[in-house]
Amino acid sequence: MSNALTPEKPSNAVASFSRFMDGFKSQMALALPKHLTADRMARLALSAFSSNPKLQECEPRSIAASIMTASTLGLEPGVNGQGFLVPYGRTCTFVPGWKGLVDIANRSGRATVWTGAVFQGDDFDYALGHNPFVHHRPGDEDDPDALTHVYAVGRVKGSDWPVIEVWTMSKVWKHRNQYNKVGGKHYSYRDPEMYARKVPLLQVLKYMPSSIELANALTAATAAEQGRGTVIDGDFVTVSQTDPDVDQSTGEIKGPPACTDESFAKNKAAWKGLVEGGKKSANDLIAMIQTKETLSHDQRVEIASWTPQGGQA
Repeated sequence: MSNALTPEKPSNAVASFSRFMDGFKSQMALALPKHLTADRMARLALSAFSSNPKLQECEPRSIAASIMTASTLGLEPGVNGQGFLVPYGRTCTFVPGWKGLVDIANRSGRATVWTGAVFQGDDFDYALGHNPFVHHRPGDEDDPDALTHVYAVGRVKGSDWPVIEVWTMSKVWKHRNQYNKVGGKHYSYRDPEMYARKVPLLQVLKYMPSSIELANALTAATAAEQGRGTVIDGDFVTVSQTDPDVDQSTGEIKGPPACTDESFAKNKAAWKGLVEGGKKSANDLIAMIQTKETLSHDQRVEIASWTPQGGQA
């Protein structure tokens, strides 16, 4: 069965994609947590595909890769803001929503995170430093053009003080303009609040307890920021360096070059020093390395086990 779909009339395209997803269910089921089923994820993909003409222009394997990413994270695209299938030309990227990221961080019970958006007219005050706090009493305004600040708060279980990030909207848009690789196609132009709330949240998540799920979520968020797809390697999500490169003989999507044992051994001391010195969290380090090399399952598990000296990751 061919994995490629040629442009068709909308009704035929939906039918063809439905058949494609039916053939993909067995592979997808291997990545799903217990609370999700392959049938449900296939229905969610088909719903997004049929309602978004731009998504119908994407390479089907790219959409399937995005569904696999969502499955690995245990998030349902298009449901309650957990995540979204976003087309960038012929590349589909799964974008974790801020609600999905909050859910992932809170699952382990080791930390609690939340985020907020401040609009004109809200009662808002905050402080950082030795005694950080956020005071926010929302008003009636909810127009995205009236956003003034966004913030995120994370509290590790048993800690005395929360980790707080507060960003003005001008800082958010400067950040977007610096790292946006896809111009006006960037999803922030369609859903500014979702993007804005996620920016400080991603900073806070770097300081939360390390886990494979959280590392995968940060990797998927990096892919979305760059307008790139993702690939699955074992239990891990990896950022594609370019638009999906499909192997014509196998139909598989290729990822970045593998991090060899020699390369890992050569860089291990320096990488471990970044974590032990508190300069990078294990999650952040994994995401950084995977923009250049694909780490193996064992390599990523080892990095996830590193902690700052004298503290808990």
